[in-house]
Parts: sequence; structure tokens; C-alpha cells
Amino acid sequence: MPEVNVEIDGKKYRMACEEGQEQHLLGLAHRFNTHVVSLRGHFGEIGDNRLVVMAGIAVLDELAEAERRIEALKGDIAELTTAGRELTLEAEELERKFAKRLADAARKVEAIATAIDETGAPAA
Repeated sequence: MPEVNVEIDGKKYRMACEEGQEQHLLGLAHRFNTHVVSLRGHFGEIGDNRLVVMAGIAVLDELAEAERRIEALKGDIAELTTAGRELTLEAEELERKFAKRLADAARKVEAIATAIDETGAPAA
């Protein structure tokens, strides 16, 4: 199992990860370190453990907000899917009505053409 060295708040940590996940783990550590450094800048020296707990909670808060947004988007997708189905059914109904009216008009035009042909035909 590969190992990578990550740095959080100036301290190095060796961590194991799955094969091929090294860069992903380094990226996650970098993002977490950004939170820790930012909190240290806001609160100063408040203790490493407290700082890491605050950063962990901040990250989980971001995760909770992302999950809330995902759920809202799922609801939007469901609404749009339903609306799309309804519009499709409505369009199919309009197409059916149009085809029926067009067929009726074609029959009338054909009847008129037949009547004209019959009246214009020479008598036998």
C-alpha cells in the first residue's frame, strides 16, 4: 500500500492510501491544511487539537451544505423531469389532434376534387 507525506499546519504526517490515490490524498490534505492555516490566522494560537477540531467541523459544515444543495438539485431534477414528461404528453396530444384535422381536411379536399371531376366529366 503506497504512503504519502502530507503537511498540516507545518507538521508532516505519513499516511497510507490505495494504489493510484496518492495525488488525491495530497490534494485533500492541502485543502484541509488551508482550513487549518485560515483558522490559525483568525484565532491565533489556540492549541493544535482545538484548531484541528475546528477545521474538521468547518470541513463537515461545507460537506453538509454541499449535501443539502445536492438534495435540492435532486428535487429540481425530479420537478423538471415531471414537467418534461407532461410537455411530451401534451405535444403528442397536440400532434395527434393536428394529424386528425389534417386527415379530415385532406378527405374534404379529395371529396371536392371528386365532385369537380364528376361535374366536369362529359356526358355519355
